[in-house]
Amino acid sequence: MAPYLVSIALVALTTFLGAFVRKTLEPANLVIFYLLIVVIIAVRWGKGPAIMASLLSVLAFDFFLVTPYLTFAVSDVQYMFTFTGLLIVGLVVSALASKTRQQAIEAAGREEQTAMLYRLSKDLAATDSLETVLDTIRMNVSQIFDCSAALFLQVEHTVTPSSVDSGFPINEHEKAIAAWTYENGKPAGWGTDTLPAAKAYYFPLKTSQGPLGVVGICFKESKKGIEPREEHLLSALASQTAVAIQRAKLAEVSRQMELVRQTEKLQAALLNSISHDLRTPLVSITGVLSGLLQDLSPLDSATRKELLETAYEESVHLNQLVGNLLDMTRIEAGTLKVRLSPCELRDVLGASLQVLKDKVEQRDIRIDIPSDLPEIPMDFTLMMRVLMNLVDNAVKYSASDTLIEITAKVLNDHMEIKIKDEGFGIPSQDLEHIFDKFYRALKPRQITGTGLGLSICRGIVEAHGGRILAENNLDKGATFTVSLPLARKED
Repeated sequence: MAPYLVSIALVALTTFLGAFVRKTLEPANLVIFYLLIVVIIAVRWGKGPAIMASLLSVLAFDFFLVTPYLTFAVSDVQYMFTFTGLLIVGLVVSALASKTRQQAIEAAGREEQTAMLYRLSKDLAATDSLETVLDTIRMNVSQIFDCSAALFLQVEHTVTPSSVDSGFPINEHEKAIAAWTYENGKPAGWGTDTLPAAKAYYFPLKTSQGPLGVVGICFKESKKGIEPREEHLLSALASQTAVAIQRAKLAEVSRQMELVRQTEKLQAALLNSISHDLRTPLVSITGVLSGLLQDLSPLDSATRKELLETAYEESVHLNQLVGNLLDMTRIEAGTLKVRLSPCELRDVLGASLQVLKDKVEQRDIRIDIPSDLPEIPMDFTLMMRVLMNLVDNAVKYSASDTLIEITAKVLNDHMEIKIKDEGFGIPSQDLEHIFDKFYRALKPRQITGTGLGLSICRGIVEAHGGRILAENNLDKGATFTVSLPLARKED
């Protein structure tokens, strides 16, 4: 109503001003002012007010500005052509101007829609997590339409709300409508002819492979229905949303496949370890015992002792391998029990070296541990396992005539233990994987192992609340650093 009143006012104002200049200007010259008013009204308010302004301009021009005044009679026939031209030009101008205005409005709407879709696309590109994708879509829909929104996905043959705004109505009736929309692939609910008693409007998310889900929109109570522009925007949003959800699901499947692949890789590594590393000592033990049992020829006591020592050493090796597997299983299952008590590092290290006596007695090992080093809370047996593995690694990966250094010192609230060798070092590509299960760095052929030792060390150290690192020395060899807290951490 307001545009029509403004149109009447502008025509009246133009006529009022024309009455003052009609004595100095020919009446036909005043037509241009009426045309200007028609153009302004058409551009500003559209076709309807502009047409009314054209008709009022003709009538006002004839009644007030053409002799005889205050009557619709015309004394000069030429004014009839002026009236007709004014009316036709006014109608044409109003039609063209209103069309231009409508095109400008549509262009602005398309620009706004493109900006909204771009923003949504940008937000979706930042993640491939299904949960995050759903939340991103829901928040964007809520902002674009100023409403409450919800996304429904099929979970175990049931259409279930997966991401919901706090103000969205969720009840069995609304869920049933969302399920109907999913199964039939058509909009339903509020503002449609299907189940219009619903509180929300539901539209499906479809791809060429079939339905993916449903988006529910609950508008404010003052809104009467879905506008055509909003339907078009919803359609574009639905397409983009369906693609994003499908991409997130494919990414999830890809992650699951990668997890399966890694699991299969670990299983293969375990089987390889069992078939190779466990079979070697078993073959030796079996061979010794078989020879002793057959006793085809008399054996002197020295030979018999040597065979028994070989079988014993291999059984110890076998026991160590099985122990590593059991320790790794406990660490992975989270059942590794750490019994902390104040211990002196020198005692733990001494016990570890005693177990490795046969391997280290011919090696040059330099130990630098201050006498005033405080006791720290640790599990004596488990920390022995850590130091034994690290020292054993240093022995295996360095030449027999090189030095192995073991040092310890206090740094802030931690004790730092370093085991340094002058051996082969760790290939750069292996450094970040050296503590992974069953991971084997490149090494000389004569060095065997399951790839569990360092992984077990990391599990034990982390169970103590510490950390373990590996790095190459500047000249040669590698250094393993174990950092343990000086005080027991409270649960």
